[in-house]
Amino acid sequence: MLIGQRVRLRALERKDIPTLTRWMNDPEVRENLLVFAPLSTAAEERWVEGLLDRPDDHVFGVEALIEGHWRHVGNIGLHGIERHHRRAEIGIVIGEKGAWGQGYGTEAMALMMRFAFHELGMHRIELEVFETNLRAIKTYRALGFVEEGVRRESIFQGGRFIDAIHMGVLRGEFDARFGL
Repeated sequence: MLIGQRVRLRALERKDIPTLTRWMNDPEVRENLLVFAPLSTAAEERWVEGLLDRPDDHVFGVEALIEGHWRHVGNIGLHGIERHHRRAEIGIVIGEKGAWGQGYGTEAMALMMRFAFHELGMHRIELEVFETNLRAIKTYRALGFVEEGVRRESIFQGGRFIDAIHMGVLRGEFDARFGL
């Protein structure tokens, strides 16, 4: 378990499947994800169980300390870990809409980045974000990510094509920003 001040990251469990299914069936939660259709409980079960077979992915539940209790509010993961090149892609979803805008995602990202850089020895973390996801872009910039490119009109969302912005951060940049 990775523990911060108001957030902790823990392994996903079968008991999380109903919550994950609820999130993926909420169009507002799916809006900034590459999940376009509602998902069945069976699909979520397969996804959670499949995590054990993917050594190049590390996915955790994000729990936030809310009113004295730990509550599962989202998921975060490192995907496509390339150990030779020491890079990975990071992704996050805060599925509990009541937890949006509270800083839990920012703290979870910082915890996961510290884990990637200092425990796994990664040199680079990258991500892709939809141009319409302004809250996420602001968070990523605050964490040290810089825009490195744009895949123009590569996402069809809300009846129109939008850009996907590629961002990255290096370990030295992260460490300098957070005094590590």
